[in-house]
Amino acid sequence: MPNIWSEEFGAAADAPIVLVMGSMSQGILWPDEFVGRLAAGGRRVIRYDHRDTGMSDVIDFSKDPYTWDDIKDDVLRVMDAHGLDSAHLVGHSAGGLLGQLIAVERPERVRTLTVIASSPLGGGEGAVLMRALMGEPQPEGSLPEPTPEFVAFYRELIAAPPPRDRRERIERMIAEDRVLHGTGLPFDEDASRRLQERLYDRARDLDAAANHRLAAAAKPDFEPVGVLHRVKAPTLVVEGTHEPAKPGHGAVIAEQIPGARLTTVSGMGHTLPPEVHAELADAVLAHTSAG
Repeated sequence: MPNIWSEEFGAAADAPIVLVMGSMSQGILWPDEFVGRLAAGGRRVIRYDHRDTGMSDVIDFSKDPYTWDDIKDDVLRVMDAHGLDSAHLVGHSAGGLLGQLIAVERPERVRTLTVIASSPLGGGEGAVLMRALMGEPQPEGSLPEPTPEFVAFYRELIAAPPPRDRRERIERMIAEDRVLHGTGLPFDEDASRRLQERLYDRARDLDAAANHRLAAAAKPDFEPVGVLHRVKAPTLVVEGTHEPAKPGHGAVIAEQIPGARLTTVSGMGHTLPPEVHAELADAVLAHTSAG
């Protein structure tokens, strides 16, 4: 089993929140200010780096292949390591997908579920994305596809040669951050540069995160279909009004999970900029308090 880097904030006696970041993403993408607001609100907050990201172990995928089931089980391993039989799960993007699956499979471990900028479990979001990138039509009933700006950027990124050095890599990371940020709020390029430099410098191997794509390909049917009605945990779904990657997916999640509430954050895209920290933290604190 790989070693997973994690850290916690707040008092050990407070109600625990485990923050689960998205695919290929380090745990520090949960912003310090947002985490601090949760801790100040009386929560024990845990964030961690997925395997093959940040300071967690790098896997030789050719020798030790894994699937997204293993990435999901890492969430439970983090909980075990912190002595948690159950916790409030807060997931972003693919982290929200993992939270949904854990809530279905291991309901006793999920006190409440918060899903931010994510897609419905079993909705085939990955296939929607690939069809959009390939310029193929979406079958009737598919999830909404990403924005044209998102699609154009990633088509260009896929065709581009690898970055030559640290500077070029960070510039490319900033450009990606700008697209994910969306168009609803001003983009702070200086703040993004500081964050991307931090992500670059703390990663054991920045390229290893691409193993998450191999993990998805190793088990394409990772997501069970038609199971969200089994989620018993009180669920909050959050989506920004300017979501570029998964626009409208939050409403689908809220429709499929009994009793789920949908909150829309004005101006927010697919990232968590300072302008939304207070609103997001207040929503999570209220939800985890009621739960």
